[in-house]
Amino acid sequence: MKNFTHTLLDRDNLNLVLDNLKLGVIAHTTERIITVFNKEAEKITGYRKEDVLGKDCHIVFKAPFCGTKCSFCNDTPDLFSDTKEYPITFITPTGDTRHLEMTVSAIIDNDGTFTGVIASFRDLTDSINLSLKAQSLSSFNGIIGKDATMQEIFRQIRDVALYSYPVHVSGETGTGKERVANAIHDISAYGNGAFVPVNCGAIPEGIVESELFGHVKGAFTGAVKERKGRFELAHKGTLFLDEVAELPLKIQVKLLRFLQEGSFEKVGGEKKVSVDVRIISAANKNIKDEVRAGRFREDLYYRLNVIPISLPPLRNRKTDIPLLAAHFLKQAEQENDNPVPTLADETMNVLLDYDWPGNVRELKNVIQFSVVRSRGTKILPSDLPPEISQAAAEPLAPIRSHLYDDTDTGFVKGKLDAQSVKAALTKTGGNKSKAARVLGVGRATLYRFLTNNADAREFSRRF
Repeated sequence: MKNFTHTLLDRDNLNLVLDNLKLGVIAHTTERIITVFNKEAEKITGYRKEDVLGKDCHIVFKAPFCGTKCSFCNDTPDLFSDTKEYPITFITPTGDTRHLEMTVSAIIDNDGTFTGVIASFRDLTDSINLSLKAQSLSSFNGIIGKDATMQEIFRQIRDVALYSYPVHVSGETGTGKERVANAIHDISAYGNGAFVPVNCGAIPEGIVESELFGHVKGAFTGAVKERKGRFELAHKGTLFLDEVAELPLKIQVKLLRFLQEGSFEKVGGEKKVSVDVRIISAANKNIKDEVRAGRFREDLYYRLNVIPISLPPLRNRKTDIPLLAAHFLKQAEQENDNPVPTLADETMNVLLDYDWPGNVRELKNVIQFSVVRSRGTKILPSDLPPEISQAAAEPLAPIRSHLYDDTDTGFVKGKLDAQSVKAALTKTGGNKSKAARVLGVGRATLYRFLTNNADAREFSRRF
């Protein structure tokens, strides 16, 4: 056994073992000189072993593979004891985009001395692309959804991560704008820096400039010392400006100047402060309407809206409700360390029928409420908040269409048609579950019809 271990640890044999792994492996010294680079690492990155061994990893790879996400990019390495795992997006020398899952650990010798770093990484690109093409990806960086609109948003997040261009996320309250901003941050070159969220509408107008840009000592009464603003705190990371439409016009001017120049002055200061920050903004208002009303600068709008991402309301992606509900139930079980009840079928029907004005956030709150309210192994309709159970009890009159017989006693057994489906969707304000009820068919039948009928499907997206 001892001879076998000695033979295995022989450098040539160790390289043979590494080259047979289905993981890319790279190791470097404390001076970041690459000492190990296996065949899978060559295949994934597009770099040849002879071109990287003995060289500084930062010079070879640069960002984002070896940039602000790297734990050893400072002059003094980060001597961590825990293994770090994170996603990263990488561009090969031929310009191909690869999406990797990285695991990084410190190499510690028998004396406890830090001697270098070893990292392994898997290429998830083909898996993610195939899932997106098949519209079968159920989650992406913490965002849950299999609906076609969510699959498109996953693609947008994946594509914009490599670039530092400003992103503007729009959508109703509760649709997950901050979650999308966080996902972009996590897989971008800025992901190792801080993610700094700011609710622009929650900051009093008198201090918003100081909150964002900081102030120098003596700038105003109470400024007893110099203070960093959110821009400085987000240096090498992401600044998320939520409810950006609420910013006063004076601050909009200063934000525009920063986007143009990359620097700003603190309140009361004269010195230029430069920071490297990715800007992601969001609003539940239509900013174009705010521009027309004179409440938002048009030039700033175009600076922020370089890459727009629009999130759909939950009522337009009802097929994701079972998936989201299961996710929130699992979260509740993990947070409370206790088994939680499951949703009864009739309860799920009620959830599918509801319009969800508060969107995903409201659904999460309802699941938490119901877990506490339930006294058995199943969450019943009576365990739901009153406003939801009451809405489910409201009767719906059937629509008149050629699907009825001559005496209007009921639906004729037959196929759906686009005209009847459009009428039902109009009557129910786009609520597909209610539309199925007034048509006298199951939800699955209506969803299948919409999948196969482009005209009706496009009509349903107007709501």
